[in-house]
Amino acid sequence: MTQQVFRLPDLGEGLTEAEVVSWRVAVGDTVTVDQVVVEVETAKAAVEVPIPFAGTVLTLHGEAGAVLEVGKPLITVSGEGTHETYRTEERAGTKEPEGSGNVLIGYGTKEDNGSRRRRRRQPAPALVAAVPAPEPALAPRVINPLVRGLAKQHDIDLSAITPSGPAGIVLRKDVEAAIAAAGNAPAAVTLPDAGGPERIPLRGLRRAVADKLSRSRTEIPDATTWVDADATALLAAKKAVQAACPEQKIGLLALFGRICVAGLKRYPELNSSVDGQAREILRWPHINLGFAAQTDRGLVVPVVRNADRLSTAELAAAMAALTERARTGTLEPADLTGGTFTLNNYGVFGVDGSTPIINHPEAAMLGIGRIIDRPWAVDGQLAVRKITQLSFTFDHRVCDGGVAGGFLRFVADAVESPLGLLARL
Repeated sequence: MTQQVFRLPDLGEGLTEAEVVSWRVAVGDTVTVDQVVVEVETAKAAVEVPIPFAGTVLTLHGEAGAVLEVGKPLITVSGEGTHETYRTEERAGTKEPEGSGNVLIGYGTKEDNGSRRRRRRQPAPALVAAVPAPEPALAPRVINPLVRGLAKQHDIDLSAITPSGPAGIVLRKDVEAAIAAAGNAPAAVTLPDAGGPERIPLRGLRRAVADKLSRSRTEIPDATTWVDADATALLAAKKAVQAACPEQKIGLLALFGRICVAGLKRYPELNSSVDGQAREILRWPHINLGFAAQTDRGLVVPVVRNADRLSTAELAAAMAALTERARTGTLEPADLTGGTFTLNNYGVFGVDGSTPIINHPEAAMLGIGRIIDRPWAVDGQLAVRKITQLSFTFDHRVCDGGVAGGFLRFVADAVESPLGLLARL
């Protein structure tokens, strides 16, 4: 019986490992070419991984929660597959590898007609290999180690539980329901070691965020300046723009993005990064606008490429599409890299100000506080206006306070008088 091992493929963007989120198949299942067999989470995004050959599942190499390195065995199947044949011919020098064309979202196993935005390099022979004998198979139902530990703690037989998770996975709530039915439910969630802290591994997105922010704080001498701005006119302009473009929802974040793009064109020093080894400032000719988006997986920063070439409606559409993909976990690694400036709307959390950490290797970030009613002097008279606090954090290596203050004042003036900005576009 022919056995084939599909190894965790090259994930691109310098990624070297991924965490198994959930298996879509079990031992004994029959799989077809390009069938999605597992969902993994990298430091950039959650990714569905299809298998490039067909057969019967013999082994799943890792339970949910396991971290696998690129090139390590992912799944072993039996039967005749498409890849082993051309691997043998390729080694003999008689045939070019073709592949199924769908190993990973955004990364194909063959060159296509240009419909994909990214193309991965030709896969290495090490990704697929025949082995003489299968490794011991995992149980058909993959269970999180923490869930398994909770069941053991309360003497719950996992085989007697009806799973509610996808692909027959026993979830924590299933075990808790069994504990309650047995009459020994704990008053509160009890950690295995009640005397010590819960240890949560830094993996996936959380690890990537930790590494990037630590590097930013270590390398970038940042400074922050802020100003209060009257956003009453901006809210009115939003209604007017929306009325003129009813087919596309125009949000405040898109308007702030448009203002930032105009500001960066006036102050190009801020649309840059620093090459510390070469001791050079890299000033970018394009503006790739990143914006912070909170998701169930944590904070991500999708990037709208060439934002300076988009209209306000196009910018709003691009930001809306990226936000939806961030919430559903379908962002590709390329969607989260290459930014030259970041917009951070922390006002959605009900706060006024912040001193954020710059999104390395960028040189600046604009923060937007909540917009609330406050007393404000207008033409010498006290009035209630819609006020927001704007903060601007910048890399002091690329500019001095005059440039940073000039950019922030430009943004504040555009917020208070958006028609003046439109007149200059």
